[in-house]
Amino acid sequence: MSAVQDFPHQQTAHCETGVMSALLRHHGLSMDEAFVFGLGRGLSFAFIPVLKLSGMPLIAYRSMPRAIIRNTCRALGLRLQMQKFASPDAGMRALDAALDAGRLVGLQTSVFWLPYFPPEMRFHFNAHNLLVYGRDGDDYLISDPVFEQVQRCPRADLQRARFARGALAARGLLYTVDEASLPQAAELSLKPLLRQAMVRNARHMLPPAPVFFAGVNGIRTLARRVQALPASGHDDAFCKLFLGHIVRMQEEIGTGGAGFRYLYAFFLQQVAEQLQQPVFQQHSRTLTDIGDAWRLMASQAVRQCRRPTADGHARVADSLHDIASRETAFWRQLRADALAL
Repeated sequence: MSAVQDFPHQQTAHCETGVMSALLRHHGLSMDEAFVFGLGRGLSFAFIPVLKLSGMPLIAYRSMPRAIIRNTCRALGLRLQMQKFASPDAGMRALDAALDAGRLVGLQTSVFWLPYFPPEMRFHFNAHNLLVYGRDGDDYLISDPVFEQVQRCPRADLQRARFARGALAARGLLYTVDEASLPQAAELSLKPLLRQAMVRNARHMLPPAPVFFAGVNGIRTLARRVQALPASGHDDAFCKLFLGHIVRMQEEIGTGGAGFRYLYAFFLQQVAEQLQQPVFQQHSRTLTDIGDAWRLMASQAVRQCRRPTADGHARVADSLHDIASRETAFWRQLRADALAL
């Protein structure tokens, strides 16, 4: 058996931030999941009707897959050695070589083909990140951050998960830290990095008016769509599916809308402590309250699905408009305070 010695597995809320945090920690840069999420500008919102997921419009509460990894590395001046492969055999040989060299390896995989996921949790999503820290015969030792314990995965199953086809196909994506870039990352001053991360995240959440599908504009667009559902010509079954889709994307896929806001709120707590700026502690509390509002909106949507009322859609839409207004005020003030650092 070959394995990275004394590798500490840690369960986190989200795969990409968990993997990035573990990679940094393994290489001596102590940054938890929330800090990586904030530094990587992970909080977002998009409502894109032309892109479909199971026949419903795409609703996203975070940046695109791999954006957090990419943004975090750019901020720190850290380089990742990334490889994709033309064939599964070449991809597995490269994984074996990296493990034999004692390296901790990040992979992008499909959730559906990982056998340690319970059947009811599997779905066709090809952007799940995990770490491989060793090999025991034909089994790979997996640190999957969404699980409490480390896992084992047979070679054939891991190969299938790495090379699954479809949207966001990984083509065996493998990444390891370029250790030559570590000293540069370790010597960076945090203040300008945090300032830039908050300002840029605010910019993404406060797009110009024509960008109707992103940030707070996207939340308002979704609110108008919900408001118009009863008069849209769709039957009751579709209306319930639409509301259920909002809740599923918010509460079940990844960390969801409220969960991501709680994660960013914890990042802001750390900003307040690191920079000794209490104003960011207040921003943390504000965003936590906004996360609670997202949860309340989801419960309203579920009630409307189960026991529809004449004004149920309007109530959900009103909650979304209120959230959009609160997030607009939040991001504007956060941007102003970050620029003042």
